[in-house]
Amino acid sequence: MTPGLFLRLKTTGEIMKLIKLFILFSAFSLNFAQTGGWNFAPDKVPDQPVNEFQAFAYFFNQMVHTDVYAANDLLKGQIVGRLFSNNTTTTGEKATYFEQRLIPFFIYQPKLLDGRALLRTSFEIDWTWGDASYGVGGNYGSSFSADQVNIQTQNVEVELIPYKTWAVNLGLQRLFDTPYNPYRTSVSTMTNTGYRLMYWGSDGVGVTLRKDANYWRAKAGFYQLYENNVHQFDDVTLTEAIFEHDVTPAWRQGYSFWYVYDRANGEGGVSILGQGLKSLLNDYNGVYKFNELTGAYRADVFWVGTYANYNPEYRPGRLSINAFAVANFGTIKVDNKKEFVNAVTIGGVGANLKAGYRYGQTDEDIVSMDIFYASGDGDAAVTDAKKRDERYRGVLTGNMWGSPGGLNITSGAYLLYPHGNVVNRYIAAIADLSNAGFGQLGGTLNFHKSIIPNKLSAKVGIAAAKSEFKPVAGGDFIGGEVNARIAFIPAVFMNIEVHAAYMWLGDFYDSPNVNGKAKSRPQNPYTVFAVFKWLMF
Repeated sequence: MTPGLFLRLKTTGEIMKLIKLFILFSAFSLNFAQTGGWNFAPDKVPDQPVNEFQAFAYFFNQMVHTDVYAANDLLKGQIVGRLFSNNTTTTGEKATYFEQRLIPFFIYQPKLLDGRALLRTSFEIDWTWGDASYGVGGNYGSSFSADQVNIQTQNVEVELIPYKTWAVNLGLQRLFDTPYNPYRTSVSTMTNTGYRLMYWGSDGVGVTLRKDANYWRAKAGFYQLYENNVHQFDDVTLTEAIFEHDVTPAWRQGYSFWYVYDRANGEGGVSILGQGLKSLLNDYNGVYKFNELTGAYRADVFWVGTYANYNPEYRPGRLSINAFAVANFGTIKVDNKKEFVNAVTIGGVGANLKAGYRYGQTDEDIVSMDIFYASGDGDAAVTDAKKRDERYRGVLTGNMWGSPGGLNITSGAYLLYPHGNVVNRYIAAIADLSNAGFGQLGGTLNFHKSIIPNKLSAKVGIAAAKSEFKPVAGGDFIGGEVNARIAFIPAVFMNIEVHAAYMWLGDFYDSPNVNGKAKSRPQNPYTVFAVFKWLMF
């Protein structure tokens, strides 16, 4: 390294990034140098021929009838986040529309490397039927004549397998809060184990190192969430480590650590919304907005957690119990024109308990209960930033930096909590575990019944939640929900489903601060939708 280059890198942020990457790659290189993982014999023939190129796709189409809509016509229905937030979603007018999504996946695995290196890419093409044509932009493109430039890049990443049970993923990849490889693990496993994507569930660019042993698994990763200006001290990075071990054949215990280094001051991120602790994105996503921060800030946020998964997918037995607890803490410093001084101390707790029992022969013969808890902060109800104290006692998730950045899509609810049957509209009363910083205690109860085993099934459910703190002029009951679903499987990996849900808004929404500035409680939301899904191999 030349002296000039060293001086250009001589900032805490740049040095920390180099150290993290050096440690990660040093451990990787040392292990594989010792084991000879990269020593390919020139005359070695693969045990089985490698399929060099693979392609498969996920097709999703649905018809929706609902009274939830975006009041701002400019958004054209491309909405993510909390119901009644600054994304302008509200209730009262009936809407009927069709949505469509195609996610193609392409994998190239050259025979020359004997299956030890491959390239994966995935893309996303979404639209509401009849929305636009002859234009450029994602989430549009199916009106008359079509011809829209609308493909969106999800992932472009390389996976290296230099030695058995080890894997390195490099590039734009899935950023999930479980230790499992998302490209070699089913969606059911990813959403029912670990932290169930509630803290981190999105895509990010970086490098991860995984080890899958017989009785334990581990992952270390470093992600560049936002680079912003390459010549400025304004990055956002995420460092993670997750370790899991088998206590019994059915019980897996895990431990995790995440660290976000945020020097962006809200720059970068989603369109004009930005990202970070005081950005407009917070109002959209339903996370706490640190309005008390003025000027430049430096944030260091940490998460330490543990989880237990006992028979999460009802394989060895009938009983399933899954739980996690996460403590987030850290400091936010602001510039007082002389130095950066402590402005806010972070300390909150989030937890989940899910229990289920399979009373019949299939995975659709179950009854399950899901309980969510997030500590809250009374400052979430304070509109005057000057009256807020110097401590945030609530929960932080990836929704602070991405849209969405954390997903709670397996509770069984549709309106109180978000669900995964969406294309351009991902809306819920509690879109983030933190409940906009107010905290929450809520849950769901679901009863599934297989009418024709592995062919026809039905489900009914209820959900309810209360806020730990009340908004101004509002109460603490967020609302209750009833829902139902019937699903038919006409062919392998093909589903036809009909869903319905209705939510009674509680006195929480008497407050104009959380109900979209309405003078009275808005109308109760409902939704009915019919879905066609097909996973094509």
